[in-house]
Amino acid sequence: MTKAIIFDTETTGKNDPFLIEAAWLELNSLTPFLTSGAFNQRYNPSKKIELGALAVHHILDEELTNCPPSSTFELLDSTEYLIGHNIDYDWRVIGKPEIKRVCTLALARQAWPEIDAHNQSALLYFVDRKNARHKLKNAHSALADVENCAFILNQIIIKLGITTLDELWRVSEKARIPLHMTFGKHKGALISEIPKDYKDWLSKQDNLDPYLKKALES
Repeated sequence: MTKAIIFDTETTGKNDPFLIEAAWLELNSLTPFLTSGAFNQRYNPSKKIELGALAVHHILDEELTNCPPSSTFELLDSTEYLIGHNIDYDWRVIGKPEIKRVCTLALARQAWPEIDAHNQSALLYFVDRKNARHKLKNAHSALADVENCAFILNQIIIKLGITTLDELWRVSEKARIPLHMTFGKHKGALISEIPKDYKDWLSKQDNLDPYLKKALES
């Protein structure tokens, strides 16, 4: 029975993104690392795809005319964990379902803090330099990105010694809490060293990232 899926989407762009493609692999086991049940489906978003997004995924509006509406997308009922690179973006696109999320971007930053980039393409060159170029030929199609994410996830699990899904989620949750400010007048500073009055003020702001809020309040 499915508990976790490795998930990715392609969308109409940055401005109020609508789903145009979704893909997943069911994660059957962490050790040994086994996946199955590949899913890949395109959707009609009923809005124009932005040029910036088109330049990334190369999916044309006219190719989606006869696809099911974006509103018909559904996760498997048995899904408990949603895994992906910068997973919150994909989670928001599909309507923020009540589900545990595992971010491979945060996990990669914890596993390999010494490298200069942690996007999926950079990580593939880091963990599988010999085959990375071939694996990236179809990068930014949802299914190809899911397959690449699965490969990276397996390397993360090995590196961090993770053995269960619950442990994977808990390590991800901890890894998502930032140590440094990424914006504002204290950008780059350790959050632990930021003045208390600034942290108190920032933590009360609307729409603050919940993981930043945890960092400010810890």
